[in-house]
Amino acid sequence: MSVTYCPSFSFRRIGAMVLRHWYLLRSSWPRLFELMYWPMVQMFMWGFLQLGVARQTGTFVAATATFLAAFFLWDALFRGQLGFSMSFLEEMWARNLANLMITPLRPIEFVLSLMAMSVIRLMVGFLPVTIVAIWFFGFNLWGLGVALAIFFANLFLTAWAVGMLCSGLVLRNGMGAEGLAWSLMFILLPLACVYYPVTTLPVWVQPVACALPPTAVFEGMRALVLEQTFRPDLMAWAFGLNVLWFAAGAFSFFWLLRGAREVGSLISVGE
Repeated sequence: MSVTYCPSFSFRRIGAMVLRHWYLLRSSWPRLFELMYWPMVQMFMWGFLQLGVARQTGTFVAATATFLAAFFLWDALFRGQLGFSMSFLEEMWARNLANLMITPLRPIEFVLSLMAMSVIRLMVGFLPVTIVAIWFFGFNLWGLGVALAIFFANLFLTAWAVGMLCSGLVLRNGMGAEGLAWSLMFILLPLACVYYPVTTLPVWVQPVACALPPTAVFEGMRALVLEQTFRPDLMAWAFGLNVLWFAAGAFSFFWLLRGAREVGSLISVGE
């Protein structure tokens, strides 16, 4: 009997999984439309609201720019996590996860393919919205330059950590935990200080906020937009926290996946 050699790690298998989800996304215009629809609606709603408030208070440029930058970064964080979780849920809905787990595809390769799809899904909906923001509000997010890439890197690490936790919980607890994919990230919204500085929070809550990686990113964004000052200390703090968050998210996913295999719940994940 011949034995087929299966490498322990393969970029080709990761690429195959990315292509699978890309073909699924590309073949469905409602899926593509949805990626752009919600960010566009929210950008117009919050953008015009902030324009009205800023014109009344006389802080037109700074207030609008800060608010729109915060909106875009929050949307990147939320949709980065949602893109990861949605690609995972596509396999659950198709009852295909058990099939994938008996192929040479490794769990780490599966996770990496979900990370890649989260970036792709975000960019499909994110790029058009940022262009429209230039036309309507005169705000160019890409004008933040290299700092924007650092912001995005930190936000994606947080998004993937939360996405792995959500996916692991769905694996272990079934589709009853599906709602976590849409709701869990919003726990961070008031504490991450997306639209206001940390000092706005009660003193006893501020240490909790500072333990969240996104908080440092949004503080750094405000420093850059309002003071034209890049804060490497905040980015280093965010990255350090993200290392811990990402490790915890990865551990939870693989631990819950192993538990799902042991109790046999992978067979009924689509139920």
